[in-house]
Amino acid sequence: MRRIISVFSALLLMGAAAPGLSAQQTGGAPPGQASGFQLDQNYPNPFNPETTIPFVLTEELFADGRSAVVSLRIFNLLQQMVAVPVALGHPGGEGVEVRQLEYAQPGRYEAFWDGFDISGRQVASGIYFMQLTVNGVTKTRKMYVLK
Repeated sequence: MRRIISVFSALLLMGAAAPGLSAQQTGGAPPGQASGFQLDQNYPNPFNPETTIPFVLTEELFADGRSAVVSLRIFNLLQQMVAVPVALGHPGGEGVEVRQLEYAQPGRYEAFWDGFDISGRQVASGIYFMQLTVNGVTKTRKMYVLK
């Protein structure tokens, strides 16, 4: 038990790198390059058992008249995909998974995660990563489940 706590503490101190991403990707767009979107902090955070994940799609994503293709995934510290949140207020309907989902106009949007994994089990307390990908560009943030 003591070893588990030590490992968990070390991961917290290191900042636990996001799943499969470089530090540059987790911090947002590279300097001098705009991404056209932002991933805001989920709320509440920490949470139990559910959370809302806000994100913003800016005008520049739609400058060429095309839709933005958006995916949102949740990963654990072992870089395993845990869940795919659902869109709130999307024209395609409530409860549509944010997986290659098209958005036709800029704005502030939200996704919802009920705290269950893809197998239908409630996730354990700990650190998770929300990873937003828009038109192939990815941003990642940490979130905390606390029971």
